[in-house]
Amino acid sequence: MHAVSLPEQPHNPMPRPRVRPESAISLGPRAWVEPAALEFSFSRSGGPGGQHVNKTETKAELRVAVAAIGGLDNAALIRLESLAGAHLVGVGTETALRFAASEHRSQKANRDECVERLHDLVLRASIPPKRRRKTKPTRGSVERRLESKRRDSEKKARRRGD
Repeated sequence: MHAVSLPEQPHNPMPRPRVRPESAISLGPRAWVEPAALEFSFSRSGGPGGQHVNKTETKAELRVAVAAIGGLDNAALIRLESLAGAHLVGVGTETALRFAASEHRSQKANRDECVERLHDLVLRASIPPKRRRKTKPTRGSVERRLESKRRDSEKKARRRGD
C-alpha cells in the first residue's frame, strides 16, 4: 500500500477573524479592517511647490493585506481583486492593496484620502452585481418589427420593378 501525502495548506499569516473587533474601521455594510493592519508610509510629494513641499513628507501611501479585510465572503473577495486593478500588489497570501495620495498639503488629509479610496473599493466589491434576466419581446414590438421589414421589402421590390 502506498502512503498518500496531502499537499500542505499554505500558512495564512493573518487568520480571518469572524467577529468584528471594537476598534475596527468600517469599510462597508459588513466589511471592516483593524487599524493595526493598515501600514502607512510617508514621503515628499512631487511636483511644483515652495519651501513647504521641499521639506515635509505629506505624500501618504497605504498598504493593507487583502487577508486582513474582514466581513467579505469569497465572491466579494474575488470581485475585490478584479476591481482593484493596479492597486493590487503581491501574489498568493502576500496579496495586498496599495493606495497613494498626495493631493493635499497635510499628511493627515492624504492619509484620510487613502482610507477613503480603500473604503470606496471595498464598498463596490461588497455589492453583488444584478443578475440579468432574459426577457421576451412584447407582442406589439414583434408586430412592429415584422411590419417594418415588410414595408422595406415592398419598397425594394418596387425599385426592382417586380
